[in-house]
Amino acid sequence: MFHDPTFWTAVAVVLFVALIAKPVGKMASKALDERADKIKAELDEAEKLRNEAQDLLAQYQRKQRDAASEAESIIQHAKEEAERMDREGREKLKAALERREKLAMERIEMAEQHAIERVRARAVDVAIAATGQMLADNLSGDKADALVEDAIKQLPGRLH
Repeated sequence: MFHDPTFWTAVAVVLFVALIAKPVGKMASKALDERADKIKAELDEAEKLRNEAQDLLAQYQRKQRDAASEAESIIQHAKEEAERMDREGREKLKAALERREKLAMERIEMAEQHAIERVRARAVDVAIAATGQMLADNLSGDKADALVEDAIKQLPGRLH
């Protein structure tokens, strides 16, 4: 067997494999360790990015809640302002209507007073004319004419 070339070829292959296996194994192990470290670093980076993304999401959700509450506050303030403006508008309208009603009542009173004065003046004129006519019919002559004229002249001064 020691003289057989196949035997020595097999021994050479085994020795070659034994000598090569250790450095190749170390190299493969080193390459696998480096690959594992690289994957671990990538996983750590991915975990870090995921945490940052979660933090950002939480911040945006907080901002969204704050914006929603601020919008609700603005809407509530706008409703209150609209109610206040409506109330003030109604009060101003009511006051304006009351002023117009008062002015209209004053104008009506003035018109009534003016009408009463005109009726009185007309009544005085009619009474004067009637008195003059009655005196003219009942009295005759110069004396009657003088009395009628005198009475007519004095009557407006006494009635007003």
